Amino acid sequence: MAAALHTSSLRTPALQARGVRKSFVSGRVHSTVLHDLWLDVHAGELTLISGPSGCGKSTLLAILSGLQPADAGGVLALGQELSGLGMRELEYFRLQHTGFVFQGFNLFPALTALEQVELPLTYMGLAKGMARRRAIESLEEVGLGPRMRLRPAELSGGEKQRVAIARALAKQPELLFADEPTSALDAANGQTVIDILHRIARTHGTTVLCVSHDPRLVGHADRVLAMEDGRILSDHVPSSPPTASEAKEPSA
Repeated sequence: MAAALHTSSLRTPALQARGVRKSFVSGRVHSTVLHDLWLDVHAGELTLISGPSGCGKSTLLAILSGLQPADAGGVLALGQELSGLGMRELEYFRLQHTGFVFQGFNLFPALTALEQVELPLTYMGLAKGMARRRAIESLEEVGLGPRMRLRPAELSGGEKQRVAIARALAKQPELLFADEPTSALDAANGQTVIDILHRIARTHGTTVLCVSHDPRLVGHADRVLAMEDGRILSDHVPSSPPTASEAKEPSA
């Protein structure tokens, strides 16, 4: 049996992949996307999965977050075996314990930034006053307090992504998944987004798992997993990841 990567830490992993395999079939073509992957991810760290487009990193993120099932192997998230959950249980688990940030922002055009962040909190059953307070706090944390009444058309790309981060952060998730969060942004806004994600891991103790082919992110992660052709080729800690105090304050 293959050994799990990154086993030096004695902490219980927040997220574990055990022999995860995934294939897709198109007509007569059978393509294996993930080859029996073993992986431990720890809380309070920003873990980056890097690699070229098509290497399987987004599929791995989808399986680890419960958005897709694996063909073989298992995923333990916060000690819960995801394959043992029914569809409703899995949806409830994601609602209560996870946050997502995507490349395309996924914002509603008619809602203000504040309303965007409040929306998932109402699905969680929070009282209106509590949802409003959490939303405001999260927007202020990502530097958007003065712009919380604006709609997406009035915000820059970097600001839209920060709204998306605030929406995930307001749920106070133990697990935060980010799929190519900087690929649609320029260098300055991309830097701001990765600094915010790193600070969330540090200050909230959140498990932040980010997939990206953006080389700018590598030096800002606590740990980097390099993928190619559905396999993890290397697992290393960058020489000097930034601390929370070194992270830059958000800018527009």
